[in-house]
Amino acid sequence: MSANSGASVTLVRNATVLATVGKTTFLVDPLFSPQGALPPIDNTPNDRPNPLVPMPDIDLSYDAVIVTHRHPDHFDEAAKEELDADVPLFCQPAEADAFAEEGFTDVRPVEDAASFGGVTLHRTPGRHGHGELAERMGPVSGFVLEGDETLYLAGDTVWYEPVAETLDRFEPDAIVLNGGTARFNEGEPITMGVDDVAAVREATDAAVAVVHMEAINHCLLSRETLRSETEDVLVPEDGERIEF
Repeated sequence: MSANSGASVTLVRNATVLATVGKTTFLVDPLFSPQGALPPIDNTPNDRPNPLVPMPDIDLSYDAVIVTHRHPDHFDEAAKEELDADVPLFCQPAEADAFAEEGFTDVRPVEDAASFGGVTLHRTPGRHGHGELAERMGPVSGFVLEGDETLYLAGDTVWYEPVAETLDRFEPDAIVLNGGTARFNEGEPITMGVDDVAAVREATDAAVAVVHMEAINHCLLSRETLRSETEDVLVPEDGERIEF
């Protein structure tokens, strides 16, 4: 891969990644709080304060921001304070007003598709869990970034038919999944676990990387377990860059 083509992803922490397609880099789901500065997610199997781990020491250079949804482990108060008010910020239509009320001046809700820096952004469906719990979790989205290469950021979703349809429609070169098997004390997991990741792996020839692990108290799936129970899946450490 040359410096100006292809795609790469750097995992910052949790679901915060730097996703580069061609010459354009997007900061996705910024969680900037220091280790332990946020309360635990309620009604979950352990009560450790969040984030569980510190921010890695990496260069946070980017051209625009994508927020898949406004849960506090994907967009926090520290990010609201640190991001420039005029940064191009792509989001779900249902959450655009909230960003504008917080003082962001270049909010770009994506109904279906948008373009930026030679990249086409397609908003894709997600389901944050199963049944009634997924309804209570509110709307979530993924994004496909289409340029010289096509990168699918699935967001907080489990494996279900619209994810398979997104794979068929866009035939991505690389995929970033949010793992962790996040869950509450009741109900099924609300993010991907081993079986979900394996289903994606089976459905596509794309490179598959999994993030959203070991950073928030209700994410119970470890990197070690995921690596041992799947094949041909990339599981980056915080601060690690993957070139596709």
